[in-house]
Amino acid sequence: MDAKVLRATMGRFATGVTVVTFRLDGEPAGMTANAFMSVSLEPPLVLVSVRASSRFNQWVGAGVRYGINFLAEDQRALSAHFGGRPDASLALPYCEHEGTPLLENSLVQLVARTVDIHPAGDHLLYISELEYVRHGEQRRPLVFYSGKYQQMHARTPMLSASGCIEGW
Repeated sequence: MDAKVLRATMGRFATGVTVVTFRLDGEPAGMTANAFMSVSLEPPLVLVSVRASSRFNQWVGAGVRYGINFLAEDQRALSAHFGGRPDASLALPYCEHEGTPLLENSLVQLVARTVDIHPAGDHLLYISELEYVRHGEQRRPLVFYSGKYQQMHARTPMLSASGCIEGW
């Protein structure tokens, strides 16, 4: 199958945009990833697909925690920065939860601990258990479709008084 055709085809599937954050030589680092999904509710597992050549793989192995940050529409610059177009003038809004770097003001901040890594072609699939969930202010999500950022109208999900979806 032609790689260009496959890429164009997969681009027709709308995805949210995340930045996966981790520690690189003790310093916060990140990468943009739209290949993210929920795997299981019990236990709470997620999957992130990471290019095999990514520096992430050198620092995050089994048992290692990392962050997943759902970006809002007004965070496009962060997506570009962590997606390979660094902007030295951009202030990176890192915060952390128990040593795991996260991005302030994200729609959602997750901390996941790697439980399994599966090779899959030119990528590695990280299966990880969620250990922390925090919801930020409700804003429109950053959505990627057909090679471009798109706009989406979102309604507010049912949150508890603590700011978490019921059951977490």
